[in-house]
Amino acid sequence: MISENGLPDPVLALQRATHRTLHALSTALADLNLSAAEINALANLGDGGTLNVRQLSERTGTRASTLTGLLDRLENRGYLTRELDPGDRRSFRLPLTVVGQATATRVLAAIADLERDALSRLSAEQIAGYHAVITALQEAS
Repeated sequence: MISENGLPDPVLALQRATHRTLHALSTALADLNLSAAEINALANLGDGGTLNVRQLSERTGTRASTLTGLLDRLENRGYLTRELDPGDRRSFRLPLTVVGQATATRVLAAIADLERDALSRLSAEQIAGYHAVITALQEAS
């Protein structure tokens, strides 16, 4: 779909970029055999601090009920454990294991490499514009 200014619709362009980004990350991390959702979860879990399910749901944009199967797979692979959250006994904290943290570090490194490569071609003004669009889309949804 083309917008009035002759450029691709921003949301459609973002969707296409997301799929290409996920493909690039899946390729870079192929030996880990992770799904896009697992890459997303590990990146967010490895980005500092132990999250609970609600926090991970908010950060990944995934419903908590949808995370259940994903967390089962990550736990079965030895990447994380589930602990009762002492602040909310109805919720679980999701600390990464040593293997999970090492895997998350690889995921975050692959993301950083892709970001560095992509953004190296852009000016500071273009990057600021990108962030403005992303912020507007997040606030609208």
